[in-house]
Amino acid sequence: MKKKDLEFLSQLVGTPSVTGTEAAVASLVRERLAGVADSIETNVMGSVHARVLGSAHGAQDDKRVPSVMLAAHMDEIGLMVHYISDDGFLSVSAVGGVDAGLLPGLRVDVHTQEGPIRGVVGRMPIHLVPARDRKRVAPLDKLVIDVGLPGEKVRKLVRIGDTVTYGVGFETFGDYCAVSRAFDDKAGVFVAMRVAEELSGKGGARADYTCCATVQEEIGLRGGRTSAYAVDADVVLAFDVTHATDYPGIEQAKFGKIELGAGPVIARGPNINPVVFERLVAAAEAEGIAYQVEAEPGVTGTDAGAMQVERGGKAAGLVSLPLRYMHTPTETINLNDVDACIRLIARFVRDLDEDISFVPGM
Repeated sequence: MKKKDLEFLSQLVGTPSVTGTEAAVASLVRERLAGVADSIETNVMGSVHARVLGSAHGAQDDKRVPSVMLAAHMDEIGLMVHYISDDGFLSVSAVGGVDAGLLPGLRVDVHTQEGPIRGVVGRMPIHLVPARDRKRVAPLDKLVIDVGLPGEKVRKLVRIGDTVTYGVGFETFGDYCAVSRAFDDKAGVFVAMRVAEELSGKGGARADYTCCATVQEEIGLRGGRTSAYAVDADVVLAFDVTHATDYPGIEQAKFGKIELGAGPVIARGPNINPVVFERLVAAAEAEGIAYQVEAEPGVTGTDAGAMQVERGGKAAGLVSLPLRYMHTPTETINLNDVDACIRLIARFVRDLDEDISFVPGM
């Protein structure tokens, strides 16, 4: 990965975007794609739609090439302040799937109108915890955030509804690995944007492509649903992260075998159009990209789950980035997988032509 792209990925994941507060990331998307996309729109939900027109745009029906949208969600899990005590301690609620067991002792950032302020999640030291409670996970409603300020000052800075993110940053380590909060799914936003850049340059596609940076996925796929309706593309691809199962403690016979560094993960199941699946596999093989297949026997917990059933039905697909330790402060990816995902999706779009039917069995 080029240095400037690595820096932009770091900027994306470092920009706070707890569900409902995605505007700052949306600004980054619009700014980077301003000279790339043929049009950029932001809907009332806050999702960004950046369209790159293909060479067959506007062709007659018998020459029409299916259009594609790729949805990746900008929002991240986090916390929200719901109470401020007289002495300045913050009580919080979860926004999305937060594991309360990870929080004690963690540094966090509270995002206020005046900017972020540092806090820590307090918990009594083990010396003072009764023996019977030492192995129990403290529930979220028993934890507080300490921002190190007197109550009067805290109440001037912090408002009910302010959001909180893990106080960690982006770092590379090991062999092509990177760790950060919020790779779920701002790594996907990065991929969707890079595909737009690839398709807008020399060797673009015949098909129209829309990069959709969506909102509010973590609380019910809300941005993906509304974007799929508005964009009305023929093919709706979701790009998200999926659980890598290549570390101790995970039963692969139960959850499947997904490895970091082994390439993009292509989903297969009823939520996935079979023609889209086969063409994604063909694109990977044509590009010489190692890939993995993940069985999805039901509706996936991604934007694909909502997009497939918009406007009478869409040809849906799902490509995922292997990720260890999802919804923790130490989400871990392999940067080679990111580059491979970009190449796979760009090739899939380039290979579309007017002779394709996505109707199963036709």
